[in-house]
Formats: sequence, structure tokens, C-alpha cells
Amino acid sequence: MSFELGRPLGVPNDPVFQKRVLLAALELFEVAKGPVIEDFPEDAPIGEEVVTGLACPVDFLQDEANLTETETLCTSLKREMQSLRPWYDLALQKRGRTTVGISGVDLDALGDFICAFLTGETPENPREDIDLPYTLNLATDDLKAYYFEAITTQPGQESASSRVLSDWLYQETVAGKVLFALSESCKNSEDRLMKFICNLLIIPMAQKNKERN
Repeated sequence: MSFELGRPLGVPNDPVFQKRVLLAALELFEVAKGPVIEDFPEDAPIGEEVVTGLACPVDFLQDEANLTETETLCTSLKREMQSLRPWYDLALQKRGRTTVGISGVDLDALGDFICAFLTGETPENPREDIDLPYTLNLATDDLKAYYFEAITTQPGQESASSRVLSDWLYQETVAGKVLFALSESCKNSEDRLMKFICNLLIIPMAQKNKERN
């Protein structure tokens, strides 16, 4: 049976089902010849399709009246990230791990790093082993991971499907607006690598199609 992309063992926090999947996979080592292709006999559990409480409150203050649209967007992003920080810290405490940090950009500087590309700045690359466009792509992955890890630690949201989480991030948060703006702003870049990343990697095609509709 098919499993949701990115969840080869089913939904999180379901150790009984996950153990059955692992045992079935290990039993394949007993087959004398290969290649071996076997269907798992059970349907993978499906996360909740309707998730409540996915919200990032952001206060737009009057002192933003003199800011540009981009500056206002970036200020709102940093406030939104701050509002999620207690949930992210709780997730880190409960799980003992995180996927945030692959870009090498400090979490407290992540919003500024991404927004620099919207304002035409060239931030310092914290990774010496890869070019800046690749670091930007990893920074957007860090941003997504931060939001997903924070929101899925809220009560009742642990098993939210990837579709629900993606819709929430890209359609309902300031972070989603920033990612769309980033993709749009650099898709015509003279840097071919940057253009490729902005066109194909920052926004999933499913979300691009929703934006067009």
C-alpha cells in the first residue's frame, strides 16, 4: 500500500504500526534471491485532514506606517517566528532533536538572512562548502522545518498530514508570503543557479498551482 511521501513508517507517534513496518522490512533479508518487491498488507494511517489552531498571531503596529511593503513583510515574519519560538523550544525538548540548522544560519538570524535577498542585499554565506544560492535554499528549508516542528507539537496537531501542513504554511502564514515573494523576486536573476533555485525549489508546484487559482 502507498505511504505518504516523507512518512515511510506512517504517521508520527504510532510505534505499534511503525514496528510492524520495520519487522516486515527486516523479514525481506531472509529472501534467498533478489531483487525483492513486496507490498505491505496494511493501509498506512492517515493524519487528521482538518487541523484546528494552526495560527501565527502577528500584530501590525502603527510604527510600521513608514516602512516599505518588503520591510513590513520582513518585520511581520520575525514577529511570527517569535510567536512560534515557545512551541519550537517545547518540540526540541520533547523530541530531543531538530532538523533546523542545515543551512548554518543561526536561528535568531534566519529571518534576516532570507529577507536580505528580498531587499537586494548580499548576506554573508555561513557555509564555505557551498555557494550562496544553495545556502539560501537550505535556509528556506530551515524556515519550513522550524514552522512544522513548532506547530506539530501543539496539542492535537502531532499527526497532521503533510498536505495540511503545507497548505497552512504557504497559504496562511507570513512565512509563506515571504517564500512566495522570494521566489518571485529572484526568478529572473542573472545568476543561473539562483534562478534555478527560485523557480523550482523554494515553492512546491502544488502550492504554485493553488496560487494561480
